[in-house]
Amino acid sequence: MFTPRSRYWQVPIDAVTTPDGRTVRVVRFAVRAEPPLAGYHRRLDGQRLDHIAAHYLKDPTGFWRLCDANATVCPGALAARDLIAVPATGG
Repeated sequence: MFTPRSRYWQVPIDAVTTPDGRTVRVVRFAVRAEPPLAGYHRRLDGQRLDHIAAHYLKDPTGFWRLCDANATVCPGALAARDLIAVPATGG
């Protein structure tokens, strides 16, 4: 379901029964520890997280690692930040 680069790779998937009796599959939230940092990036107006991830992490789909480094699960939460923590590439 998820690729090895995904935040949700190998996260358990549960079956939940809804009030109307349907069974749906849900992915457990991936709780991550904040990784070691390589430094900070001063975000320019309009600069996208996938571009920042591509530059520092060599992986545009790794924008979620920027979220982990900044203790947020929502990429939109980083839009208002001037400084974005950049994880060390091994993290």
